[in-house]
Amino acid sequence: MPNHNSVNRYCLISCRVLWREFSLFASQSRNSIDPVFLKQGLHEKPDNLRSALQETIDKIEDKFDAILLGYGLCSNGIEGITARKTKIVVPRAHDCITFLLGSKERYKEYFDSHPGTYWYSPGWIETGAQPGKERYELLLKSYAEKYGEENAEYLMGMEQNWFKTYSNAVFVDLGAGDSAYYKAYTKACADWLKWKYEELKGKSALIENLLSGNWTDEEFLIVNPGETIIATHDSKILGKR
Repeated sequence: MPNHNSVNRYCLISCRVLWREFSLFASQSRNSIDPVFLKQGLHEKPDNLRSALQETIDKIEDKFDAILLGYGLCSNGIEGITARKTKIVVPRAHDCITFLLGSKERYKEYFDSHPGTYWYSPGWIETGAQPGKERYELLLKSYAEKYGEENAEYLMGMEQNWFKTYSNAVFVDLGAGDSAYYKAYTKACADWLKWKYEELKGKSALIENLLSGNWTDEEFLIVNPGETIIATHDSKILGKR
């Protein structure tokens, strides 16, 4: 465990989708946090996320008390990550939404009770057009330029099919950035899609505990040098070998 009587120095490696939230709470931490934000979307090809993370970890000099990962399991993208000279601390989380909700338990409870939920957050809104009118129009224009208008309409029909599995647009608010803008954006998307709109107050406990060094086994996995992260496929989400 970290020394709570002194300032610890941590390197945080996180997806850019969480940069506002981590920047906000890192600025309030008594510890020294050196952040590295990787581009959003790496989890879409888990091997790309794994390679980018391991490469970043391997470049970090042995001058930190720990490396903190601002990632969850993320489509198994962190499975296989190995600690080198410095221990790694990673939250027991499936994805970035767990960070915003505050715990894997709250995530599961909401997921089970609200099927068909699509999540909106500052990072997701800023890194690309989310389901809604803006995304539709951008894709339609892109398809029309590449394949012609008739083919574009067909492709958009295929694109919209996956929206049918969703019925609820939820903005998670942790107070980072212009909340009023993000809420209005999410509501406009929900109205256009004819989805229910909801605002959910975020909880910062998981982010703050990660940055403060309050690493309980229930919330975090500590990976010592030479150990490798694995997926456990149970309530703990992550383990090591």
